[in-house]
Amino acid sequence: MSLGITIVSHVPEIAEGLPKLLKQVAGDVSITTAGGTNDGDIGTSMEKIMQAFDDNEADNILAFYDLGSAKMNLEMAMEMSDKKVHLYDTALIEGAYTAASLIQAGVGLDEIEAQLKPLTIKD
Repeated sequence: MSLGITIVSHVPEIAEGLPKLLKQVAGDVSITTAGGTNDGDIGTSMEKIMQAFDDNEADNILAFYDLGSAKMNLEMAMEMSDKKVHLYDTALIEGAYTAASLIQAGVGLDEIEAQLKPLTIKD
């Protein structure tokens, strides 16, 4: 089972910038992004999320997002994807960084999820 990461942000620059940080600890991990709307405005796009899933080399994707409406689009895209997508309600940067470094280290999904649990954002 290969693990990769997809980042979804309302701001294209955040989605594009975060992988630069993650690649410092996870150079071998497939990281794809979906930032902004289809016309580059603030928001999210289910089409961009689907493309990020398709572009990711992994068959299991750990998905992280910034705000609630991104989660809604992620959930819709997950239903239409052939890949297994795991969605995490964590702080975006800390969650993605933790997951990327653990994937790089060869840690399994169960242990990654255990380490993400303390980073969960409560409603």
